[in-house]
Amino acid sequence: MVLLGLMQFSVLSLCFLVLTTFPYQVSSRGIFGRKPNGAYPSLDDGICATSVIVHGYKCQELQVTTQDGYILSLQRIPEGRGKGSNGGTRKQPVLLQHGVLVDGMTWLMNSPEQDLPLILADNGFDVWIANTRGTRHSRRHVSLDPSNLAFWKWSWDELVTYDLPAVFDYVYSQTGQKINYVGHSLGTLIALASFSEGKLVNQLKSAALLSPIAYLSHMNTALGVIAAKSFIGEITTILGLAEFNPKSLPVDGFLKPLCANPGVDCFDLLTELTGKNCCLNSSTVDRFLMNEPQSTSTKNMVHLAQIVRHGVLAKFNYVRPDYNIMHYGEIFPPIYNLSNIPHDLPLFISYGGQDALSDVRDVENLLDKLKFHDVDKRSIQFVKDYAHADYIMGFNAKDIVYNSVLSFFNAQINT
Repeated sequence: MVLLGLMQFSVLSLCFLVLTTFPYQVSSRGIFGRKPNGAYPSLDDGICATSVIVHGYKCQELQVTTQDGYILSLQRIPEGRGKGSNGGTRKQPVLLQHGVLVDGMTWLMNSPEQDLPLILADNGFDVWIANTRGTRHSRRHVSLDPSNLAFWKWSWDELVTYDLPAVFDYVYSQTGQKINYVGHSLGTLIALASFSEGKLVNQLKSAALLSPIAYLSHMNTALGVIAAKSFIGEITTILGLAEFNPKSLPVDGFLKPLCANPGVDCFDLLTELTGKNCCLNSSTVDRFLMNEPQSTSTKNMVHLAQIVRHGVLAKFNYVRPDYNIMHYGEIFPPIYNLSNIPHDLPLFISYGGQDALSDVRDVENLLDKLKFHDVDKRSIQFVKDYAHADYIMGFNAKDIVYNSVLSFFNAQINT
């Protein structure tokens, strides 16, 4: 995870939504331990081969093309090592969606007994792992190349409009069943935005939202506050840089002076940005650093920053009224009204008391928007000691959170 923008662009503006970050100090090697020549692994080194098949599970590497031409990587784990536990019935599909600046690998940082996708597979679910555009295995397009600025001309609005629907359509077409969904961080934001517009709901069975992000007004890190205040321009490229690559020299170099701000501790960025995670093994963090972070678009980071600065969940703000009118037919960008989420949609929401990104007060604001949700369709879990990264890498997440997710999904099987 990471952050920090470029040059004058509020670099840190979005550190907050970054799924996790790193407990290493800035050094000449770079805070993210850049690989030689910055190359990404080839598709032959995909998530299935490196993190699933090696543990004895079947796994398929698949591709999905969005309506706007992005070719997305998708992994399928059709069964557990013990063939699941639901007898002869068709296995229920579960789709996992990661957050910003990471990819689907982020769900597979611990042992098989501790990783949510493999736990779900072992418990009889048909598991699918999504990878959003721009990440290492989803850097292809039917006509554009990542070196082309146009490849990066998108924000999370496009993830709502194109990526999630493309993946949902594919999974639904392959399984013929409604889909259970798990999102973390940005994966919760794009889901909530989609549900509020009536997207996906006809193909959706239930949704589990971990460390939900919808509002960010109470983000409580010194680095996050600096990020929000330092943002000085609503621009989507800086010196022609449309790809926000955490391992690039502009981002790496800009971080160092920001770390000089009083109250900012860049020797422990993980805690600084995500809160005091209680339950991470050092070996897990090392594995995370070997695989993450991933690129996103600069425009996406700008859009995320707007949530903090404006206090509302809205489509991308082009700032100039004429640009907004051109895109939306009105001066201000439309709001995603979360109160429009179907009241009978089964939701499981889990949030942590130590989370600096998904702050308790912001989650309570989200829950207030869902106050008219059917009582028997809304399950809320509060984990006092958990912070943002614990939900995807915590060594005890199976006992604390994942078992509850399993119970929630199992309760939907006959509904």
